Amino acid sequence: MTQEEMALTLLRSGNGYLTAKEAAEHGISVLALKRLTDRGAIEHAAHGLYVRNDIMPDPFYIAQRRCPKGVFSHETALFFRDLSDRNPLQLMMTIPSGWATRFITSDDVLIFYNKPKQMMTGALETVTPYGMTVMAYDTERTICDCLRNIDQLDKDLVLTALKRYMKEPSGDKAKLLDYAAMFRIRDIVLRYMEVLT
Repeated sequence: MTQEEMALTLLRSGNGYLTAKEAAEHGISVLALKRLTDRGAIEHAAHGLYVRNDIMPDPFYIAQRRCPKGVFSHETALFFRDLSDRNPLQLMMTIPSGWATRFITSDDVLIFYNKPKQMMTGALETVTPYGMTVMAYDTERTICDCLRNIDQLDKDLVLTALKRYMKEPSGDKAKLLDYAAMFRIRDIVLRYMEVLT
């Protein structure tokens, strides 16, 4: 089996995606990936990431592969939790404080930081509109994050999402207040809850 054939096999078994690192681990050279790209068999989706040419690249999955320690948050998580009907204009992710990544220089993703011990609080596997699995915060964590950073976000979008959440009987208000206490914004959350109910 040639390197190109092996790369195509790995792409088929990897949901249509292959990293340069995974390719190298299987003895596939960068030159072989370049030949496949030049032939149009695969596309260069992002730095070190390739995708089959017959699938629509998933921007959420690509961002997650480029930043595996990141969790989709803020306005992007509002979209995943059906609290916003608007496709995110810019992807938003949270990463552990002190974690260095080249990804933070990317213009297509806005990065927020969180203490490493709080990073996975409320993080859930989530299916993107393209059918791929990524990590995103649950509804209550997302509301807390949005209220903590409301000055950096679309305030109307956040308040509309909070109104929608307050009307939903499935919303876990006790969990919301627990998260709010953890992030030291309980008074802020209570104030918004009182105004919106």
